[in-house]
Amino acid sequence: MEQSLISYHLFVSYFLFNLAIFIVYPVITDFTMEALCPQKDECALAIYLTGFQQAITGLGSVFALPLIGSLSDLYGRKTLLTIPFTSFIVPLAILAYSRTAPFVYAFYVTKTLSGIVENSTQCLALAYVADNISKEKRGSMFGVVIGVGSAGTLAGTLAARFLPTAKIFLIAAIISVVAAVYLQLFVKDKSSPSNPLSQPIMRTEIDRTTIECESSQEIQAFTKITSFRIVIDLLKSSRTLMLAAFVAFFDMLAFGGLQSSLFYYLKAVFQFNKDQFAEMMLIAYISATTTQLFFIPMVSPVMGDKLLLSFGLFSGFMMMLLTSIAWVFWVPFSAALLSFFYFLALPSLCSIVSKQVGKKDQGMAQGCILSMASLANIVSPLIYSPLTALFLSDGAPFSYPGFSVLCIGLAWLIAFITSTMIPSVSSDEITTADNLEA
Repeated sequence: MEQSLISYHLFVSYFLFNLAIFIVYPVITDFTMEALCPQKDECALAIYLTGFQQAITGLGSVFALPLIGSLSDLYGRKTLLTIPFTSFIVPLAILAYSRTAPFVYAFYVTKTLSGIVENSTQCLALAYVADNISKEKRGSMFGVVIGVGSAGTLAGTLAARFLPTAKIFLIAAIISVVAAVYLQLFVKDKSSPSNPLSQPIMRTEIDRTTIECESSQEIQAFTKITSFRIVIDLLKSSRTLMLAAFVAFFDMLAFGGLQSSLFYYLKAVFQFNKDQFAEMMLIAYISATTTQLFFIPMVSPVMGDKLLLSFGLFSGFMMMLLTSIAWVFWVPFSAALLSFFYFLALPSLCSIVSKQVGKKDQGMAQGCILSMASLANIVSPLIYSPLTALFLSDGAPFSYPGFSVLCIGLAWLIAFITSTMIPSVSSDEITTADNLEA
């Protein structure tokens, strides 16, 4: 009962955090273009600014995620969750105050900085749950964790569809503050070290020796985890983890292209606005929430993580293929229904990774794999932003406005092919902690 209550409080705070993020996501494109390119349907500056912000965020996350994940193994999940929960408040407050060009630029600067640690939230939430659940049930429970995040995304997207545009950033900032406060008040973390203020001031020589020894070990551990070698050591320890890292890279390469390019393509070709963006996201995230909260717990024990991962990635490819050749406005909406199957991929991949390590290394493992995904965030805008701008311009080498969207799908096709090479988890069991300590 206590374990369920602990997870419940984490789910509430995680839900609110995602709600705050995605309540603003459908309107950012419109606000950016209105501030930088007023009265235009195309804006190369906005595309490149979004891509630049994404690339810098990805570069920072490559180094930050393994560090944050490993620090959570040492200092506790809740302690490190506080960082992304509080950092996101600042960019929201900026646009809540004003949405003129200088404040839009300030938003992108602060959003870049907060985004570096923002991606660690999912990694830490998964590690938190893995601390409290058996290996056999992680596939289903990871689906629930990510499903709660998708439910927050769905609620945020739905709210964005109906809330007054001028009030969205203020409401998002308030929700973000509530999420951070709720995390501090209610979430309990069994992995957190005891509060040093609760220790007695007067200690014996034996106590001092013990504390000095523990402090020395803690310093050594911190020195070890601040090195990027931890990622290399982890991936070398298992073929499964190596292939999972490749899958994570190409999955995020595609998803990053989707974030930086798809809305600009739809706005240029079909004149989509905030309402259409929100409606498309509603279709996607209703599918995601249904899949992750209800479908995965039912089918994961039967079908297995590997099959669900491959099926989800292939669905992502088909979704982009259909969108790239859309001939009328409803085709992208129809293609978005395939996200019901695409959202099988991430919980399955995280479950595969989790089963390769012990409980003491969950934060490190999830952080390292997500850092490879963040590496894709650096590459993705360098590929898709110029490609999107080129094929939406009059100087396109051939008439195919959705060519960049097709290329997004090809990245998912590569991830799908790689996923079929992952060995069965049961045949590739390792003890990563032993390997890394050796």
